[in-house]
Amino acid sequence: MKRHCYSVVTREEAQVLRRLAERGLALAGSEGGASILDLHSGALSMGKQFVNIYRYFGDQIGDVFTQEDFQLYRDVRGRIQAVIAETFGLDPTLMYLTKPTFFSRINSTAAKTQHDEYWHPHIDKVTYGSFDYTSLLYLSDYGSDFSGGRFVFMDQNGNRTVEPRAGRVSFFSSGSENLHRVEKVTWGTRYAITVSFTCDPAHAISDPALP
Repeated sequence: MKRHCYSVVTREEAQVLRRLAERGLALAGSEGGASILDLHSGALSMGKQFVNIYRYFGDQIGDVFTQEDFQLYRDVRGRIQAVIAETFGLDPTLMYLTKPTFFSRINSTAAKTQHDEYWHPHIDKVTYGSFDYTSLLYLSDYGSDFSGGRFVFMDQNGNRTVEPRAGRVSFFSSGSENLHRVEKVTWGTRYAITVSFTCDPAHAISDPALP
């Protein structure tokens, strides 16, 4: 098995993280259906481009995010890292957070740019060279918060589908063995966090911190 689903986050914690994402993405957002917020680099979708949330909004950031938000984010990252290490037989001290690690918000608005076209089949290691292990923490529920938007592993012997549930973590090795796609969201809004790891310290990034 190269992929797994776990509950390492409570629904309450997922709700707190979803509200964090909602507050951050409410500052701007894509004109198309897919918006991202990267607390590490500060990248935030705005119209058809990206801005640095820390530079662009400056002093307002303290009104949007709290130290407690960032502490929960770090705690959750640590839990996901630990369960990936345990499942794959890795030393967690030799796993490193890598970029991009980001919140995503997807709705049914028509795509305006290539960045909005989230539904294409892809291999994470090809798209993001530093990825060795990919995890997705879902922050909303398939069927009640949105429809479509399921995660589909495209296997030679048939597809395997993950239905998002708030607090559910899906993780997998990032190579060609895990070609995947996301179904188009047809109504509602799908929130998730992609948390990615590398085994190469040269590609490591730090946990985010409030400026």
